[in-house]
Amino acid sequence: MSSSPPPRPLILGSTSRYRRELLERLRLPFEVRSPETDETPQPGESPAALAQRLALAKAQAVARQHPQAIVIGSDQVADLDGRPIGKPGTHERAREQLRAMSGKAVVFQTAVAVVCADSGFAAQALAPVRVVFRELSDLEIENYLRAEQPYDCAGSAKSEGLGIALLAAIESDDPTALIGLPLIRTGALLRQAGLDPLLHGASA
Repeated sequence: MSSSPPPRPLILGSTSRYRRELLERLRLPFEVRSPETDETPQPGESPAALAQRLALAKAQAVARQHPQAIVIGSDQVADLDGRPIGKPGTHERAREQLRAMSGKAVVFQTAVAVVCADSGFAAQALAPVRVVFRELSDLEIENYLRAEQPYDCAGSAKSEGLGIALLAAIESDDPTALIGLPLIRTGALLRQAGLDPLLHGASA
């Protein structure tokens, strides 16, 4: 009786520790590679379009180096009134971002793409998360930033930590999307690519 071929190797095309920790929940063995992608927005590009383009570009960049593998790429862009809000990088920029988002609804556009060069598979999905920020005082913002130092997070808001205290509401159909990788959509794309976490994971 012939046995089914082993699943293709899985690679996460991201050096984000948040995405790595999320993908570990699916219990699939995977490696991590840096996608080396230019993340400069194009003129007039919407936050949703930017996130989707970069997610696919990251997956494709790694897939070119590892054609036999299934590669996941992801990107997140905070959307404030149609303007992209990226990672602050510094305390000052984080303070400015949170002041701008205070009392407003922000859509965190989180995109994921799955690519396999050998099989020709390429698909992507968008998981928007609507986040309503409380009216924040400068002291609240300062205390939060000093506690969390969220300078590597789009929009400066780490909802998995103290950042949850910044918020009035979170609306999403894919709960991990706000942290950086929408696992419901990721699982669906992986199954389409031939890799099912419930069949090929460590517990299967």
